Amino acid sequence: MPPAIPPPADPPRPRFFVGVLAFCGVVVAVMQTLVVPLLPHVPALTGSTPAAASWLVTVTLLTGAVFTPVLGRAGDMYGKRKLLLVSLGVLTAGSVMCAVSSHIGILIAGRALQGAALAVIPLGISIMRDELPPAKVLSSVALMSSTLGIGAAVGLPVAALVVEHFDWHTMFWASAALGVLDIVLVLWVVPESPLRSRGRFDGVGALGLSAALVAVLLAITQGADWGWTSPRTLALLGAAAVIWPLWGAYELRTRSPLVDLRVSARPAVLLTNVAALLIGFAFYANSLVTAQMVQEPKATGYGLGASIVVSGLCLLPGGLSMVALSPVSAKISAKYGPKAALALAAAIMAVGYGVRFFTSHSLPMIIAGATVVACGTAIAYSALPALVMRAVPVSETGAANGLNTLMRSVGQACCSAVVAAILANVTFQAGGHTVPTLHAYLLVFLIAAGAALAALVATLFLPGRTAPATATVGADSATGATGRTTAQESA
Repeated sequence: MPPAIPPPADPPRPRFFVGVLAFCGVVVAVMQTLVVPLLPHVPALTGSTPAAASWLVTVTLLTGAVFTPVLGRAGDMYGKRKLLLVSLGVLTAGSVMCAVSSHIGILIAGRALQGAALAVIPLGISIMRDELPPAKVLSSVALMSSTLGIGAAVGLPVAALVVEHFDWHTMFWASAALGVLDIVLVLWVVPESPLRSRGRFDGVGALGLSAALVAVLLAITQGADWGWTSPRTLALLGAAAVIWPLWGAYELRTRSPLVDLRVSARPAVLLTNVAALLIGFAFYANSLVTAQMVQEPKATGYGLGASIVVSGLCLLPGGLSMVALSPVSAKISAKYGPKAALALAAAIMAVGYGVRFFTSHSLPMIIAGATVVACGTAIAYSALPALVMRAVPVSETGAANGLNTLMRSVGQACCSAVVAAILANVTFQAGGHTVPTLHAYLLVFLIAAGAALAALVATLFLPGRTAPATATVGADSATGATGRTTAQESA
């Protein structure tokens, strides 16, 4: 037998390694919500229509969903650091495109590039698993995974400040500068992992998955505007119904699939991804409705007439709580297992929406409820990648975490469609304007709480109670060395 290889040592400059990767994740997550405060002003600023302006959000969702699993798999095969740098370069290029133009078409193209960079988060998680000693993996992955929520909470108030006090192009110049800074830091601090998976890249599978995702997500995100029974919506849903089974049959037959469906069908992976979709739905409702609700005019009887900046700041305590809770959530997973942590997180999110349901007239209580939901999200986003990493081989970490991140994005897309439909249809006249009723917001809170409880149920059906994460995360079998040896031999 070959001699055992010890677990990986700390990477170069270990004090900065995790911080740099987490900073990259925050920057990418900020890009997802950067334009939300700007959307009402985009038609006037660009000479476009509200429908065209909405594509500044929709297109990032589409490209993020498509490129996250694709780049995750490419990272497993060709080098995670290399693909991380590619993703950050794409983000920077998209930011510059948006910064130099006011043409809606160029802005949409730039936002598409920004969305593609969402793959940074699963790639960062995979690098941490490869490079850190097992005892440090869980807390680091918890922070990296939480950057999705941290960035969203920080991005809204920052973008609102820019929109209110500076030229709107400034936020894209700033994001381009942050992208360049990320690239420099990664080149300086982050090593390339020697771990590789075998085979050749599944181009046909990537095209099939992209087509299926675009069809589904376009139908979900645009169905309310086009009409749920319009020819375009029905054609997209019909196309998805045809493409998905064909893609699945091909993936089961190819020797090096983009997504290993046999692994993905294991209860430990499947139920984790279902929970990720539901958690993504529940989390996104908090971000979508909080700012809008407190901005509603006082004439509604429930609105507070807050400014854009104040409404964005309502989410900031939640973002700070997610940063503070990352190490705590890692300790929960280490002591009781990530299954218990995810169950606790889903329950906390449901409680948060219960607080919001009964206290929607008070700004302090709105902030409190939103922060409770964010706390639950922080614990959930810590537990999800830990569950995924326990259930898949080390050589498939990037692809598996990419798929899990994709499921969160799909949940967010579904949430966006549901919230938009409710707030657009459950309305009344107040102060000469058509606005959502209080019952519309309360209905959103009930549905989001239901999604969190459904995630709790899915979690309870996960196989068995897993062992503390510090013992096994980063290992492919009995020890961390075993997975590393196998992957190195296959490189």
